[in-house]
Amino acid sequence: MKKYISHLVFALLGCAALSACVDDDYMELDKGQNELVLTASKTEVVLNEQAHADDALELSWTTGTNYGTGNKISYTLELTKTGSDFADSYVAVENAVQEYSWKKSVEELNDILRNHFGATAGENISLEARLTATVTERDEKQVSTTAFSVTAYKPLTSTLYLIGSATPGGWSADDATEMTRKDNGIFTWTGRLVAGEFKFITTLGSFLPSYNKGTDGLLVLRSSDDQPDEPFVVEEDHNYIVEANLFTGVLTLTQTETLAPAYDQLYFVGNATDWGFVKMKQDVLDPYLFRFGKFFEVGKGGEFKFGTSDGSWENMYKAKNADAAYTDTEVVFVKGFDPDNKWVLKDGECGKAYKICMDIRSGKERMMMSEFTPYEMIYMVGDATPAGWTIGDATPMQTTDNPYVFTWKGTLNAGELKFTCDKQEDWNGAWFMPAVADKQPAGETEPMLFLDKSDEAFKAQYLDVMVGGIDQKWKITTAGSYLITLNQLEETISIVKQ
Repeated sequence: MKKYISHLVFALLGCAALSACVDDDYMELDKGQNELVLTASKTEVVLNEQAHADDALELSWTTGTNYGTGNKISYTLELTKTGSDFADSYVAVENAVQEYSWKKSVEELNDILRNHFGATAGENISLEARLTATVTERDEKQVSTTAFSVTAYKPLTSTLYLIGSATPGGWSADDATEMTRKDNGIFTWTGRLVAGEFKFITTLGSFLPSYNKGTDGLLVLRSSDDQPDEPFVVEEDHNYIVEANLFTGVLTLTQTETLAPAYDQLYFVGNATDWGFVKMKQDVLDPYLFRFGKFFEVGKGGEFKFGTSDGSWENMYKAKNADAAYTDTEVVFVKGFDPDNKWVLKDGECGKAYKICMDIRSGKERMMMSEFTPYEMIYMVGDATPAGWTIGDATPMQTTDNPYVFTWKGTLNAGELKFTCDKQEDWNGAWFMPAVADKQPAGETEPMLFLDKSDEAFKAQYLDVMVGGIDQKWKITTAGSYLITLNQLEETISIVKQ
């Protein structure tokens, strides 16, 4: 009895060992003489970018034979131009096991045609596919071929920019406004346009190619200076949703009242404020930006993040990475409490003043923090001041014990007034201006606008505003004696008639 049991155990162990050695797909040891057959789902394929995500072509094949060995069969699939005898072929599948098809979308197949076979738009290319099957430990090769043709297309641009007097960047190709690509050939942008003209360019810094207004009012591609350069026209200053469909040529401009950030208040909170919520200043040119200037005392740096409601630890803007450096711009919005990553200002980085700019655009959030070195002098310029509009002779203010605070007391004329930080002769330097044009002094401390027109990093904070064109001034309506106090760190001013 023991003898028979032993035989049975060894037999079962042998079967288990055989199963371990044989691929699941080849449990049938003898597949007979199954012919290897390669088949194309279509023999003629015309690719269209508007259907870029659709299936374009599938090549499928039978298993072929393993000659009754139970060994694995590996497959290699190659594509080549008809008549080239597979010289410089495209290897689509190489030594794959248990794969019996190869499928590509319209966009994927077009990329292969253009990048490997050099296909041009509208060119019909005849291709041949060859499948080679090899069995482990066998020298024989099984081969099957099939033929098909494909017509390629030239993809539309993957980037599009607004340019023109109606747009935030004006007619500068370097400062053109980038649109968002919704899908192949379809772009959108939401923002403020002013009365003026605009068109579209495909490459930042280059006026060609461009999309202009055709004679039928539709978008038309312009690739040469010899072609008409007709712009589109905006009749009214407003917030717009702009959508350009390069396939159909349809351009839509929709006025919208919903151009507003998710929150109209933001708070700095951290060790430096003893975890109290300190309200930040909303930028007057871009409501998505919030600003905060502070001198961080030695030993008073540490962690910080940003709240949206005074005292609430939910719905906060936090660092993407734990213990993020203050130079780390990556931001995540957290609805609940976790994750709770924060930025960290190290002890060695304290004893200095910093300015923070938070951008809360959904999906484009940025935290921009940089050390602030105070200007040694602030100057007054304008026909309300003693020196008038001669910037080289601009009137200096008086320093105080606080390097960030300047004062001035004297007589102002009726007229305009603003403040230069550097007396740059081309007028494109650093300025303090009122929050709105022709602002009459409030007679008390009020926020003011700081712009550095020569600092590329500062200008990059504004995604939709060309700061070089901003020129706002205070309006002094009554001549007389005034006391002015300006805080360049907190960006506040008081202009008080005595």
